Amino acid sequence: MKVQDLMRTNVVTLHSSDALDIAADIMNMGRIRHLPVVDADNRVVGIVTQRDLYRASISSVLGFAQAKEHEWLGQVTVRDVMTKEVTAIGPEAGVVEAVDKLVTAKFGCLPVVDEHGTLVGLLTETDCLRCFRDLLKMGTFKDWLS
Repeated sequence: MKVQDLMRTNVVTLHSSDALDIAADIMNMGRIRHLPVVDADNRVVGIVTQRDLYRASISSVLGFAQAKEHEWLGQVTVRDVMTKEVTAIGPEAGVVEAVDKLVTAKFGCLPVVDEHGTLVGLLTETDCLRCFRDLLKMGTFKDWLS
């Protein structure tokens, strides 16, 4: 099985010049935990996660109300908090390799990029767990788990 068999291709992205409140709104509305940051050519230049938002949030430190926090995040750019060195994977890579990267580095997702670094999808730990669940339902691992 290959990464392209499990990845999501409808990926919401950000640009490095976007305000962080946009990322917060997208994550809250779409129940999304990872947002790749792309340049004008759709090449991955970073990633913003819920954890990045939490670190940037002053409400967690100062006890600000949600409206004040949102106002503060509107003054911070994605560039200021994104992870710039992103581990990605190709669509033709095996799922075992992808899961190995996720587990070893304790990542929640891997952007899937083509040979030019252009974003073509996103593989999350949830995608991998769904696949595992489906294999369990099919009885593929029945003998191993009993």
